[in-house]
Amino acid sequence: MKTKYWSAEQTQLGIEEAAAALAAGGVIAFPTETVYGLGGDARSTEAVKRIFEAKGRPSDNPLIVHLARSEDVGELATEVSEIEKALMDAFWPGPLTLVLPVRAGAVSPLVTAGLDTVAVRVPEHELARELIGRSGCPVAAPSANRSGRPSPTQARHVLEDLDGRIDGVLDGGATGVGLESTVVRVLDGRIHILRPGGVTKEQLLEAVGGTADIASSKVPENERGNEQAPRSPGVKYAHYAPKGEMLIVTGVPDKLPAVVQAKADEAAGEGRRVAVLCCSEHVDRYKAVAVFDCGPRRAPEQAAHSLYAFLRECDERGLDYIVAEGYPEDGIGAALMNRLRKAAAGREISAG
Repeated sequence: MKTKYWSAEQTQLGIEEAAAALAAGGVIAFPTETVYGLGGDARSTEAVKRIFEAKGRPSDNPLIVHLARSEDVGELATEVSEIEKALMDAFWPGPLTLVLPVRAGAVSPLVTAGLDTVAVRVPEHELARELIGRSGCPVAAPSANRSGRPSPTQARHVLEDLDGRIDGVLDGGATGVGLESTVVRVLDGRIHILRPGGVTKEQLLEAVGGTADIASSKVPENERGNEQAPRSPGVKYAHYAPKGEMLIVTGVPDKLPAVVQAKADEAAGEGRRVAVLCCSEHVDRYKAVAVFDCGPRRAPEQAAHSLYAFLRECDERGLDYIVAEGYPEDGIGAALMNRLRKAAAGREISAG
């Protein structure tokens, strides 16, 4: 298969041709404000099968359906609560996904992994909304990467993974947030965060103005779906991983450099090509093949924006051992640490 590429200078032509391809059952990569998505008609089982095949993604993992307008949510969901409406008003379009009761026949059963719920969002990226609107169909779209790899934040990342496997790539430049959307489910007046992302816990609470709180657990046991099919994408399998081994060092900021450098030196002594991911304040304290400046420690959103691109650069440069500083888990830091831990497959130590 030849994958067509529409450059940023071909936006209108690209939208027109990509929308026609989606309507005809094709699969197209396109930018959102979070990461690039790989889209297909959510109503078409054949189109959704092609998404899973292109990614090498297990079909027991639900997909997020993207809409052009919040008004269209009724076509997919049987009901929307007042709390969910408040969240839609506050964050749509934007990086928030709601898990809602699915309307029978609204989407392919592959989209929901056979569950009675569907994950829905309206992306903030204008190009994405125009593409979805022009296609005339709800668009199921996981991240546009091979399953398990770091999510793509640039069109070239998509081509690295999926060239020859999909119909086209619509280039809209680098994405903004850099991490996937927050996925939530509202049950019994409580907000359950199934996956942290671009909308923080603090922002969710502010949006509902005290009418709901954040549940301490993700979802009650009897509401988690089942062993095979979780309610939310991005929670069951290893995700976002570079090819090399990765270790996270958390703890007191002043103690991080000594422990990170010790681990880097240990790996280098074993013949590994070592990279360090760190905050700007510590860049000058490290010696490694590559030291990536993730921005000021007080601005974790910068680290979130650059994380996947840095992990992909490590692969490109053959860096096979990565030591990353951890971040406080408030605000966007919760999503950042979630992705770091998945990328490191749980390898984490404390600097005290």
